[in-house]
Amino acid sequence: MFLSSSLFRVVHDPAHLEKLGFPTGEAQCFALGGKLEVEKPILTTGGGAANAAVTFARQGHQTNLIAKIGEDDNGLAILSDLKKDKIFYRPIKDKKQGTAYSVILISPGGERTILHFRGASEDLKNSDLNFTSLRAEVAYIVPGRISFSVMTTILKTLKKNGVFVVMNPSKHYLDFGAKKLKPILETLDVIILNREEGADLTGKKYEDEIGIFKKFDELVQGIAVMTDGPKGVTVSDGENLYRAGIFKEQKIVDRTGAGDAFGSGFVAGLLGNEKWSSKGGSLLTGQAGSSGGKIIRFSKKDIEYAIRLGSANATSVVEAMGAEPGILTKKQFGTNKRWKNLAVKTQKI
Repeated sequence: MFLSSSLFRVVHDPAHLEKLGFPTGEAQCFALGGKLEVEKPILTTGGGAANAAVTFARQGHQTNLIAKIGEDDNGLAILSDLKKDKIFYRPIKDKKQGTAYSVILISPGGERTILHFRGASEDLKNSDLNFTSLRAEVAYIVPGRISFSVMTTILKTLKKNGVFVVMNPSKHYLDFGAKKLKPILETLDVIILNREEGADLTGKKYEDEIGIFKKFDELVQGIAVMTDGPKGVTVSDGENLYRAGIFKEQKIVDRTGAGDAFGSGFVAGLLGNEKWSSKGGSLLTGQAGSSGGKIIRFSKKDIEYAIRLGSANATSVVEAMGAEPGILTKKQFGTNKRWKNLAVKTQKI
């Protein structure tokens, strides 16, 4: 549920707010005990796995979603939206817990505060899954707060089946630290996170970009992608760093889902690589390298295309309300001249 109001004020006061537990020195505020007028509420569906699934489906890939919902009207709304984008989903339902739900407060500048109920989404169990069906060319994982043991079992199965595995780790997983995450990180072909998360996970200073990526090369054998908000993105393939800015927004409406849009767009761009073994393979996303036992090499051109698609997807998303309405189709990305050029600088690590 998106709620917008000119009365949602953003306050900048680092000296006082940091002491009160606001590390960024900013807060979204309104009068305590007041009654505030809001614009017409907008109800959409989303979540990391669903947002990624929509990107892949709109880019023309056969897409399957694994996530857990409740037996309620919100769960039915999710199923209806997935059907519109032709995303396959075998419902995993919880009779006791409701579907995950968020109320998102949007300030006039497009910044947002999210009030989040995780519900059934964090309670995925091994018994909910048919492990024999965990077969695809690519798996894009948004782990949320799913059990560590369940996640390691999922990853073990995927790698056994020769699946190319991508993860966008949640804060819950990053808080485990690199040492505990080692068994997971070693299975990944692509890891996607933001710069602050990258610094925390690697133990390097925020300013030490080269140091962060060198540490990633020890932790992950594949590609590391690190976003940096309006400054753009840096990608490492273990040999080179690729840096790019962003496509300029025409108007920022809502930043919700921008990270999901970039990450899934980037991977969808890699899937355009002609080296992929089969054109009819499926792509699995879930809260839930190598492909088919073959090591896939990505060229400079592959990675530049992936960055361009990810950046375009993220920009389009922040220009619409909600995480999914602005996600680009393959035709929209391919035919709109706006997305044709994005400067990417390359340097050796």
